Amino acid sequence: MSSMFKLSLLALTGSFLFTGCVSTPSQIENKKTVTINAVSANGIDAKIGSIELQDSAAGLVIKTNLNNLPSGPHGFHIHENGSCEPAEKDGKLGAALSAGGHYNPLKVGNHGNPLTGHMGDLPLLNVENDGTAKVSLLAPRLKLQDIQGLAVMIHAGSDNYSDDPKPLGGGGDRIACGVIQ
Repeated sequence: MSSMFKLSLLALTGSFLFTGCVSTPSQIENKKTVTINAVSANGIDAKIGSIELQDSAAGLVIKTNLNNLPSGPHGFHIHENGSCEPAEKDGKLGAALSAGGHYNPLKVGNHGNPLTGHMGDLPLLNVENDGTAKVSLLAPRLKLQDIQGLAVMIHAGSDNYSDDPKPLGGGGDRIACGVIQ
């Protein structure tokens, strides 16, 4: 190999490495880890794991690392307020009610699936028999900047992506929550 070719190859390799280093901070900025705690009408309880949120070309990638949940499918949503504290509704305290309703900036009238419903409607969270959920999900219409300061919520029951026969998919009680900071 000629010296000029080696020098060109070295310069090209160096530019790729430098470019990789330059792009790393923007990748880190578009990634957040959210602590998830069990919640009850009494308040915020023990930590049960974390959820990593990261922007991608296809939407928001959600990676769960959760424990101590009831097995089966669960409603999974982004809620409009950044709080997991209990609040009063109809004269009684409810778990994480201070998080408000589903994130719905477009004022969509009906609950639906992650492509047609509220912006905060996420895919079902399926929990294994041992109480763990270590899955990757995609919210194609969301970016991390859209949900900064909001809450992520896990419900006791499943979600049928409909308001029939029960409102908001029938997920029911809020059992786990985290604030996206």
